[in-house]
Amino acid sequence: MLHNMRQLIMELVSSTTGALGVIFLGIMVFISIFALIANPIDFGTKLWNNPSAWADNPKNVPPMWTKYFNSSNKSDHIILESDGPDMIRSTSKWTEEIHTFTVQHESHIVPSFTSFSVGDVTFHDRPPIFTTSILRPDGRMIDLYRYAVPGQHSNGDPIRKYQDVAFRVHLTGDPNVSTNVATFFDAEFGISFIDSPSPIKIEEIIFGTPKSSDNADFDTLRGTYTINIAVRLYEGKDTVGNVKFVLGGTQFGLMGTDSIGRDLARGLLFGFPIALGIGVITSVIATMIGTTIGIASGYIGGTTDILIQRLCDILSNIPLLPILMFLAFILGQKLWIVILILILFGWPGMTILIRSMVLHMRSGQLIEATESMGASRWRVMFRHIFPQVAPFVLAQMIFFTPAAILAEAGLSFLGLGDPSIPTWGQILDQGFRTGAIYVGFWWWVLPPGLLIVATALAFVLIALGMERIVDPRLRTIRQ
Repeated sequence: MLHNMRQLIMELVSSTTGALGVIFLGIMVFISIFALIANPIDFGTKLWNNPSAWADNPKNVPPMWTKYFNSSNKSDHIILESDGPDMIRSTSKWTEEIHTFTVQHESHIVPSFTSFSVGDVTFHDRPPIFTTSILRPDGRMIDLYRYAVPGQHSNGDPIRKYQDVAFRVHLTGDPNVSTNVATFFDAEFGISFIDSPSPIKIEEIIFGTPKSSDNADFDTLRGTYTINIAVRLYEGKDTVGNVKFVLGGTQFGLMGTDSIGRDLARGLLFGFPIALGIGVITSVIATMIGTTIGIASGYIGGTTDILIQRLCDILSNIPLLPILMFLAFILGQKLWIVILILILFGWPGMTILIRSMVLHMRSGQLIEATESMGASRWRVMFRHIFPQVAPFVLAQMIFFTPAAILAEAGLSFLGLGDPSIPTWGQILDQGFRTGAIYVGFWWWVLPPGLLIVATALAFVLIALGMERIVDPRLRTIRQ
């Protein structure tokens, strides 16, 4: 058995198409293993469908590598996270921890947003107070934001806040920040935004200088910005676990982001094991069922053959996609239901093909000699007939794999896939639902479509490479 398998693999990789298919499949298997190791099993529910997990990411921005093909200047996405205070100042009443971040801003494009977040806060009596300020390259200081953690007296017991979900505020849309920035510009440049006819973007003010005193146009102020976050604590046992400041970019990651800031690269990566799992599980089980029933139908014959063939005729003539859509509405959008339906309607075609081959083999000398020696039906079917059809079965199983992947992708594209698990079809569906294709967000639509096609192509190449294994006459023709 191992010797035959080794010969099959050598024959497969000896052809160009087969070798390419094996290489592509090997790459996909490696990526799938990496995706399962790098992400939790509940990635879909825990991260992908959790908007707070992507709150620090920019929305609807292209991949970072697009800056090398786009002449317009881009702004990098910067996440500043403190490992601990850079300076501590103490008095008899309080202790102030100062977290300092330095950013070199050389782009002509200002950040798309700014946000401040804090997590894992523990205090005993008075709640901590956070103050955020920015020192600009021109030496001017802007007091951006002040926040006091809500709390009450605890009678000595510690109060814990933001243990699971950090407190986050987008400074861009905060009215207090707008007031502070407007006050700063009125005091420093004599410009008031109270009567401004159009809304002013906070980032343009923070990272810019006015072109003149009578309009609201700005030039980007490039140079070194120092961001200071001061945390005032009133007890020695009070602690702050995490302080973060984000400067939103106009590009992100390897594959950009969607409308809620999800890293599309991670979603596409997690789609590899899902796609291969659907294809392999469905094709293997459906092929095993179809082969077993097909051999039994062709060899046993009689009433058994008639019943099996009529059942195959019924299932083969039922349209698969409407059934999948109907059951998705009735039973719920679960991945295991999709796999079960694909298996249920996938085996009849294999049964019909195998039966026709077995009918021809049944009258052969090998089968007649085996029967004359008293071999049982099961021994004849699985020791003498199955090895003869095995190469064809393997080729059909490989062909069926991309069909199962495409069926799931089509169902997900129609919005009937499992919403708890990110798949390539779902990413495509969400892109079309939000109009990504119409507004030019190509990174949301093109990569998942190409991955579906590439996966199907890999299995097709392997199946083409197995032609000489299925039909040995092709070996002499090509030689």
